[in-house]
Amino acid sequence: MIQSLFTAAPVTEQSAQDVLESAGDVAVEATQEVNQFVKFFQENIPGLVAFGIKVLLALVFFFIGRAVIRGIRKFVKHSMQRANADTGVMQFVDSLLKFGLYALLIFSIATKFGVESSSVAAIIASAGVAVGLALQGSLSNFAGGVLILLLKPFVVGDYIIVNKEEIEGTVKEIQIFYTKMTTVDNKTVIIPNGTLSNQSLTNVTARPERQLDLKIGIAYEADLKKAKRILEEMLLTDPAIIQDEDKRVFVDSLGESSVVLGVRAWVKTEEYWAVRWRLLEEIKLTFDKEGVKIPYPQMSVHMCRE
Repeated sequence: MIQSLFTAAPVTEQSAQDVLESAGDVAVEATQEVNQFVKFFQENIPGLVAFGIKVLLALVFFFIGRAVIRGIRKFVKHSMQRANADTGVMQFVDSLLKFGLYALLIFSIATKFGVESSSVAAIIASAGVAVGLALQGSLSNFAGGVLILLLKPFVVGDYIIVNKEEIEGTVKEIQIFYTKMTTVDNKTVIIPNGTLSNQSLTNVTARPERQLDLKIGIAYEADLKKAKRILEEMLLTDPAIIQDEDKRVFVDSLGESSVVLGVRAWVKTEEYWAVRWRLLEEIKLTFDKEGVKIPYPQMSVHMCRE
């Protein structure tokens, strides 16, 4: 047992020596890595500081430029308002001015902080070609917006009907690429300007007056002259009907189950729907009171007994 202890002692001493040597190697490697790290920072700190200063100055320059752009847009908007420019034209010019000024700001920042203007111009030209090929539809929308502003088939505030798309509403904004409309149920519809410039549309509010066109069916056995007289009196006494314009009550057609009377009169455009709904209700109530029957389609069923 004593002999085994004496033989184990050298082994333990050798192991401790190996551990010390390994720890020394690790310490040397760590020192070398720290020295390399310190050397890297000493060599690159000036460049990093300079880069950070450039980024900070670019951000400051951007925020100052953004404030200047807002001021220019407000000045142009007020100038156009004093000149009584169309609302659609003001919105279009504002969108175009915003896009152009921000592009100029980014170009100025890039050239101001070390990027060559020729390189930026080449990049912009290449990007312009690529974007132009990829966004042919957007370019047609831009051209459509210009045509809308020049030809003025409608302006902001008009109520239009896009016939093919079966969309109708009030024009709220005419932007560079799109036109925003609000429907009767207060939904916002965004339509590309290219679609509006290439399709037929109906401008309901182009004139201050709009013709009211109603179709009223009465039974064949009803008194036709009495029904016409009632309708004519209603048109003459209604304050919303423009009395200076033409008013007509006539037989429009002979239907399968009714004689269809036509009623035409002129009202103010902004009052069209209110007058239409109110007149239809009053006609129904008056016909019921006067005994003029309004029929509805009926079907006769013949049953055969075997």
